[in-house]
Amino acid sequence: MVADALRAADPAAADAAADERDWRKGYLRHFRALVEAGLDDGYDLAAAGLESVHRRMAVERAGGDAPLGSVFEGDEEPPGTVTVTGEGEPERELIVPWRGELLRGDSLLRRLDAWVAAGSIEASCAGMVREVVANPGWLDLSDHRLVVLGAGAEMGPLPAALGWGATVVGVDLPRPELWARVAATARRSAGTLIAPGTSVETAGVDLLSGLPGVARWLLGMPGRLVLGNYVYAPGAAYARLSAAVDAVSVHVMAQRRDTALAFLATPTDVFAVPGEAVAQSTARYRERSRTARLAHLFSAERLLTPNYPEGADPGIADSLVPQQGPNYALAKRIQRWRAAVARQAGTTVSLSVAPPTRTRSVTSNRLLAAAYAGAHLFGVEVFEPATSNRLMAALLVHQLRNPRAAAPQAWRDEAFGAAHGGLWRTAYQPRSALGLAALRGLPAAVR
Repeated sequence: MVADALRAADPAAADAAADERDWRKGYLRHFRALVEAGLDDGYDLAAAGLESVHRRMAVERAGGDAPLGSVFEGDEEPPGTVTVTGEGEPERELIVPWRGELLRGDSLLRRLDAWVAAGSIEASCAGMVREVVANPGWLDLSDHRLVVLGAGAEMGPLPAALGWGATVVGVDLPRPELWARVAATARRSAGTLIAPGTSVETAGVDLLSGLPGVARWLLGMPGRLVLGNYVYAPGAAYARLSAAVDAVSVHVMAQRRDTALAFLATPTDVFAVPGEAVAQSTARYRERSRTARLAHLFSAERLLTPNYPEGADPGIADSLVPQQGPNYALAKRIQRWRAAVARQAGTTVSLSVAPPTRTRSVTSNRLLAAAYAGAHLFGVEVFEPATSNRLMAALLVHQLRNPRAAAPQAWRDEAFGAAHGGLWRTAYQPRSALGLAALRGLPAAVR
């Protein structure tokens, strides 16, 4: 799929990807090539990648594999519907939890300024959140049906949207403990939760096996749908799940033309970034400590290498983490491809780069947990889930209220409003600092 996407823009890079002998270790350079090859446009590359996903992914059937899109040709009945109504009062202003505080009004605006000064978020991100603060009426999402695919996700907007009084359509696996937690959140809120099932105890559906029924169920929902992709699965299942969500998104958009899409881009990926991010990063590299200079020298220049060539515009922020693997990278890239193609076609799209966050899926990996614990030593702020959740939900609200036309190059839309935690503006190429961050953060991570 990566080679197919690259062939639309860089045949030599496509051949290199197709010829890669050790994909598990060698995938990093090819995912970087996807960004480099798309700098002048990016849309043809994204479309080619999506075409390959839908052509190469198949539906398993008794009579043999069938094309991905054919999954909706059956007559599977939609699931039942369970509704949980909240008993709380709606939040009438944007409130963001941060380090034990509840930031609102001026305190939130000051924190946005501090994040921009530290290089943790882009100025465009702060500007979007400021507009939401100034327009609290935007938080009323009663004119939308926010569909949260991955209702239990720590980074998803479900808690925030319910707190604002929205009707949220939640879809996730049929796990009673998950739905007990989600339903409890809904009851404490001012919103309404709608889920597939006949009761909270039986709610949920596996998208890998129940996609046709979910599609029919979603198409029966009143109001304007916002399909939010917040799903996650370990290993190869994530790539399959991302393809399944893309298939149902295409199917629903074909029948409901006003459908909007929402995604969160992982910060541990490759992005093209504007020259001002490069300038701050290179200035920090020039000002690095004597200890950092010695570490670079005595490691044969493998540790603490500069994040960018000086003067690059755009720069390539390569924050891929090998331990997350090629399945994770492909799953997230499918989402970015769909966001680009849909925005160019005139669909309302919300895509924001989220900050590094101490979610359960990240901290379950000991190396990543240790690296996150030591990341602050290299100018990277790792956020708590409650902070990221509200910040990303605010960006979603802004993009629904202020849809943007597609930029001339797809990378510019991806870079706008990013909250990358400092990965784009740190002095060092992230992988060259990963081991040192993990070493310094290990004691805190194992406590």
